[in-house]
Amino acid sequence: QVQLVESGGGLVQAGGSLRLSCAASGTFFSINGMGWYRQAPGEQRELVAAVTSGGATRYADSVKGRFTISRDNAKNTMYLQMNSLKPEDTAVYYCNANVKRRSWSPYNEYWGQGTQVTVSS
Repeated sequence: QVQLVESGGGLVQAGGSLRLSCAASGTFFSINGMGWYRQAPGEQRELVAAVTSGGATRYADSVKGRFTISRDNAKNTMYLQMNSLKPEDTAVYYCNANVKRRSWSPYNEYWGQGTQVTVSS
């Protein structure tokens, strides 16, 4: 099975920084798009940032200029550098990836279990 494991979450004061990591493990042919989503209590899950296999990126307006998404294809790992954190960034952050297990298989969506980010005022 494909497993996505997030790390790097924690408690930080407003204005601080955190770097999240998502490592993919298992047997697969390729990973296409990857992204970070977040869900705050009582809120819908939203896309924070996404990155293609070639490195093209997309960000939610609320995090532009503060967050940077990247990936290391050799390590099958994606990162989210979060700077100038605000209390409204508090949420569970989830890793998402579109994974092709075999060359003849379609891409399937996989999710990590999430990592908590809490920003205090």
